[in-house]
Amino acid sequence: MVSGSGGHDSAPVPPPRDPDDPRQWCAVAAALLGRDHPEAALEAARRALNLDPRSESGADWGYRLASLAFERLGRDAEAVAAAEEAVRLAPGSWAARMRLGAALRRVPGRWRESRAQAARAVRYAPEEPDPHVLTGDLALLRGEYPRARAAYRDALRRLPDHPGARINLGLTWLRWERPRAHHDPAWPVDPRETGRARRALETWSRQIRILLAVALVAVCAAEFGFGLAGVARIGGGLVPLAVLVITLRQAHRVGLWSYVPGMLARDLWLGTSILITLVVVAAYVAVVATLPPEVPPLLAGPPPDATGVLWAGLAGLVLLNGAVLLVLRVLVDAWRGRPVRALAEFAAAGDDRTARRDVNVTLWLVAGRVWSVPVAVVLAAAVLDERRWALAVLAVPLVLGWAYRGAGPALGLGRVLAADRGLAAALALSAAAALLLGMAAAVTTLGLAQAGEWAWRAGTVLPAVSSAVFATRSVRAWWRGAPGPWRASLVMCDGCGGRLPGDASPPVGLSGEVRAAFTHARGVVLAYADPSGPRALAVGAVSSVGPSGELRLIAASDAWEAAERDPRVAVFVADPQGRSFWAEVRGIAIGDTEAGLLRITPKQVVVGEYPGRHQGRARRG
Repeated sequence: MVSGSGGHDSAPVPPPRDPDDPRQWCAVAAALLGRDHPEAALEAARRALNLDPRSESGADWGYRLASLAFERLGRDAEAVAAAEEAVRLAPGSWAARMRLGAALRRVPGRWRESRAQAARAVRYAPEEPDPHVLTGDLALLRGEYPRARAAYRDALRRLPDHPGARINLGLTWLRWERPRAHHDPAWPVDPRETGRARRALETWSRQIRILLAVALVAVCAAEFGFGLAGVARIGGGLVPLAVLVITLRQAHRVGLWSYVPGMLARDLWLGTSILITLVVVAAYVAVVATLPPEVPPLLAGPPPDATGVLWAGLAGLVLLNGAVLLVLRVLVDAWRGRPVRALAEFAAAGDDRTARRDVNVTLWLVAGRVWSVPVAVVLAAAVLDERRWALAVLAVPLVLGWAYRGAGPALGLGRVLAADRGLAAALALSAAAALLLGMAAAVTTLGLAQAGEWAWRAGTVLPAVSSAVFATRSVRAWWRGAPGPWRASLVMCDGCGGRLPGDASPPVGLSGEVRAAFTHARGVVLAYADPSGPRALAVGAVSSVGPSGELRLIAASDAWEAAERDPRVAVFVADPQGRSFWAEVRGIAIGDTEAGLLRITPKQVVVGEYPGRHQGRARRG
């Protein structure tokens, strides 16, 4: 028995019946990969390659399996090398092109090559779902959501229950961002280098904002608490020098300044952090330069003039910008995307672990939306001193009911909420707050002020309790190192589900009689498409049949030009021994300019017999 440690399935994989057959060892490697035993799979793939060093029996299969095993082991350079060898052996194999594209995706600076290989795989096998999924994954990683959505839909038209296409299609509706959102995969630079630049920018922003907040507290204490106006102004005026020192030190660490504009454009929160830091610096300078003799009376006493209000606002920005950024991020993350559409796609993926995780996180985003509505109502009522229009908040329970009808039963929402009681509590508290606030507005309109006041107070307390539930759940997830109730916990499907990707599928081979027919026949016909329509060209004979089943033809220039436009061709041969047997090989034609041959990698082999007289269609005389 062949077995591996860990994985999805602990049952051992039976060894090949013929230990000298490389194709059987490849089948064992594929079975081990399906059970998530990459080390054992790599050993089996190596056995196959050692038995067949020229890959005559398995064509590119052994190298593709070795590449996939290397990738799952995190050995990306070796995965690329094995995939490149698979493409060299079978340049017309869509599975080899897809494997190379998937391996190149993980290598810094080679994203464009990965996309080119994925496009070739789609061109060679548009009927297969996996090349479309790879195309969608590459677009999703770059934030090209419409293109990714179109690719996943193409895959689902071919295989409706493809788990990767379903889950990642759901992520496009949420406008998911990968962990390194600042880095464009198409950039010819290592993401670790842009990551260092990002950390330097984040450190600069954080240090400057903390420094200015602490300095402003000290300046205000000296000015308003001890009456040291001169000391406060001089000390506050020296702080920008410290800002300059920090800026010069972190600027030296950034290094990749040519990529910084692109990083700021791609990463919303990095750009926001840098922008607000610059605003805080300007606000600090204005606050120190216009220090009033006493604190403006905002909460008590006579109303301040416009200058006092402006000064207090700028001072609040310097002191509270961190809290403002946190609340803004929570709200933007909650309201970004279309979670109901995403939940429907996750539900269609079935009982997959990645889908379950994304469902839980998406429901927390929904809870954030529900929470934000009563909070906005309370704040608006406080500013406008008008509660009656809060009747609109009663729509929240209706919207939740509509969302449940759309995706709740398929999700098994009851099971999800039972597994995460914090999520259930957050949703219930926020929905109850919306109901109470709406009821308060309704009864106040009817003249029942006392009952309305009680409901209003209860409705203002419940969102705070819901916030405490969210904070508790977040701290618990952080402490345990588990996925938290925030957008960053969403993950894309990369090899999830029980099925192996298409790049691990076996190649199409030729039987002995088909190989003999192509080797000895002199009436071979090549069918292809050109701008005028389908064409058939007699090529006389096949120059050679490779050990892996690859056909090598000498064809006219128009066939070469047609293969460049559409490499999908068919080669027809009749049995040279005069029997009623015929064979058709449908495959991908790639021109080999050095040898002057068309190399055709088989995708499908059709064998049949010519009909006899009694099987022919009757003619009218």
